Amino acid sequence: MNRPQTTDFNSPDVLDELACRVLEWTALPDIDDAEVSITAGEGLAVTVRGGACEMVEHERDKSLAVTLFSKGRKGSATTSDFSATALRESIAAAREIALHGEADAWAGLAAADWLAREYPELELDHPWALEAEAAIALALECERAALGHDSRIKQSDGASVNRYRGTRAYANTHGFHGAYRGTRHGISAVMIAADEHGMQRGYWYSSSRDPAALEDAASVGHTAARRTVAKLGAQRIQTTELPVIYEARAAAGLIGHLISAISGGAQYRRASFLLDAIGTRVLPDFLSLTEQPHLPGALGSAPFDGDGVATRPKTIVADGTLETYVLSAYAARRLGLAPTGNAGGTHNLVLTPGTRDLPDLIAAERRALLVTDLMGFGVNGVTGDYSRGASGFLIERGEIVHAVEEITIAGNLKDMLQGITDVGTDIELQAAVRTGSVRIGSMAVAGA
Repeated sequence: MNRPQTTDFNSPDVLDELACRVLEWTALPDIDDAEVSITAGEGLAVTVRGGACEMVEHERDKSLAVTLFSKGRKGSATTSDFSATALRESIAAAREIALHGEADAWAGLAAADWLAREYPELELDHPWALEAEAAIALALECERAALGHDSRIKQSDGASVNRYRGTRAYANTHGFHGAYRGTRHGISAVMIAADEHGMQRGYWYSSSRDPAALEDAASVGHTAARRTVAKLGAQRIQTTELPVIYEARAAAGLIGHLISAISGGAQYRRASFLLDAIGTRVLPDFLSLTEQPHLPGALGSAPFDGDGVATRPKTIVADGTLETYVLSAYAARRLGLAPTGNAGGTHNLVLTPGTRDLPDLIAAERRALLVTDLMGFGVNGVTGDYSRGASGFLIERGEIVHAVEEITIAGNLKDMLQGITDVGTDIELQAAVRTGSVRIGSMAVAGA
């Protein structure tokens, strides 16, 4: 008996063809322009705890969004049903909204001149032929390594392995269509340690597009255990002001706050602590921040943005001075500027590294705080006021003396960013923000 053929909706060619076909169906009365965006993917995630499999999750998702423009009005509809009937119904729904919605003078597609016509091969697709049984075995290996690392590791809060392969396609009536596929895989572990002083929880993870670039499972487990044990004996410290060193993974958040402040939405809404900041100093003059969207195999790489605009390498901050905002086509029009290829976000931010690694930064401190974990959401993007729960380690006379918990670090982001005195060489490559540890000269630390 012949089996019915199924469509591979994780194929760039299939999604590109589908986007173009749906775009053709949008040629309707009173519709000036249209765009179609499709995402689809397939993945596997497993979690083990206490030597047993706790969860196996197979993921298969797909979504198509169609947006229509009519005389400055915009209508959008989304569906996960790719049948012709459902797609035509979505188009009809989007048209109804576009014909009766409120006009927006800035609505519309990116100008054709900005759209990606050619783009490089970015080596984003590294499928992992990992089935559930093998994934469970890897997760168990990770957990065993963590539990066996130190007798003070008392239990596991879970070790996980995941893989994902997804495709994105986009087409619009300005003549653009394109699709690309990428992967993202990971191994992680969360451990619980205990001694006479109490219990602590810690974690570690490795993430990459290429499974061959992941840390091995046992290494992830050992690192998770080591970092958890190091937290034992954590204390609060007296309220004071100290230099603060953000470990690289925590430091990425500082750059994220900077990017949020210079995003087009924050600027045209007049809701940023860095309003109208182009040409002004936002970082110390020894620091630059660039965007590198075409790094082969990097987690943040992309050939085009959510508007179909070509991504390109650029300098965002040069020698401390802000050179550009990060803009979608819509935000660019509202600000009277050109789009920057950032609809949907930035792609591989790189902060200038210094010359010292984290141990050298620690060794140079008389008294300081090393922050490894942040909690809460106490950040005001309008005023720049910053107050977050934190944990980490107290440094005295160039050495870590004990773990620190239940503290709050506070300041103003404008002052904090300009108060950076050093960036470590310990660059975090497993992230879309590539920065080393970041030292800020002084922050308020609220403790006991």
